[in-house]
Amino acid sequence: MKLRNYALVTGGYWVFTLTDGALRMLVLLHFNELGYSPVAIAFLFLAYEFMGILTNLLGGWVGARRGLNRTLVGGLVLQIVALAALTFEQPTWARWLSVTFVMAMQALSGIAKDLTKMSSKSAVKAVAGDGSLFRLVAVLTGSKNALKGVGFFLGAALLSWLGYDGALWAMVGALAVTVVVLLVFLNEDIGRSKKKPPLRSLLSKSTALNRLSAARFFLFGSRDIWFVVALPVFLSDQLGWSHSGVGGFLAAWVIGYGVVQSAAPKLLARGGRTVDEVGATRQWAFGLGVVSAALAAVVAADVAVEVAIVGGLVVFGVVFAMNSSLHSYLVLAYADDDEVALDVGFYYSANAAGRLVGTLLSGVLYLWGDLTAALAGSTVFVVAAWLLALRLPPLPEGVQVSLADVEGGD
Repeated sequence: MKLRNYALVTGGYWVFTLTDGALRMLVLLHFNELGYSPVAIAFLFLAYEFMGILTNLLGGWVGARRGLNRTLVGGLVLQIVALAALTFEQPTWARWLSVTFVMAMQALSGIAKDLTKMSSKSAVKAVAGDGSLFRLVAVLTGSKNALKGVGFFLGAALLSWLGYDGALWAMVGALAVTVVVLLVFLNEDIGRSKKKPPLRSLLSKSTALNRLSAARFFLFGSRDIWFVVALPVFLSDQLGWSHSGVGGFLAAWVIGYGVVQSAAPKLLARGGRTVDEVGATRQWAFGLGVVSAALAAVVAADVAVEVAIVGGLVVFGVVFAMNSSLHSYLVLAYADDDEVALDVGFYYSANAAGRLVGTLLSGVLYLWGDLTAALAGSTVFVVAAWLLALRLPPLPEGVQVSLADVEGGD
């Protein structure tokens, strides 16, 4: 395993993730404070999610042809442009102009995010040995989500300390330093396909990847239905939480979720047992459905709502993290060695599509039926993800890695 390249790719992804989480919280709190409705705020993020669908497909193809190091740096540069451009938006603009402009810059940020994510996660398979694949995927994915949680808190804190524009410029500076480091030290091609894949190869021809991608669509849609707009607006408007309180809770949730993701190989292999990763995916998907349905029922019954939300979403986060970590391993296990960027790009385009639908439903369902409707919608999506997990085939020969062996690599 090329540790130097892994460290550089992971470091670049970490810096981007901090700014990505901070930007989401900045935009949400800033425009909620300006009086935008939940649906209007949801629309601010729709372009961000929509561009992820296209970016993962085309980005995987470009990465396979040109190298993942180039798509990684390209994503960071686009994020710099998006953040700097957002400082030009003014409160005096007409509302339709502000929404359109912010949506456009969020679209650019969405391209940046998915170029960076696809590049980083695809690069893991290129630099990792078979025995360390699950462990390194878990570390990268878990640390990313933990740092995104820190980014939520950072965004809320920077909004209070530096204001909207000052926070954006601080993040531009951090990203610029990261780009320079990667240009200097990450100077070899990673993940470049031995043959130039044609454009028609964008869509997956693998039944396993198609089913996993569909499950991923519903899994991440289930989270974003309540997470993106419904929960923070409910906490702020209905429960009277402060900006720091909302940002702090979302940050703590995502950090905890990331910690569980990183620990997934150890948790699944505790006691030294060998685990069937596909079977585990089915079991944890069923468990998430139970948790989601129970939380929706308690909130609908209006029983200790604040305690139920905080406690219930902590449990949801733990079970969701196990599902997500297993998915992140399975996509690389199912992926073709020479077309990993294409396969991962296709998979994450489904992830982005789920988030797009979840984001829209987050605003619409909250406006229609408050947080209760959002949680009910989330439950429907979780059930769909579980049904698709039941259809996942066994792993190909040669990539079935014992989680006990993975754990022993620590």
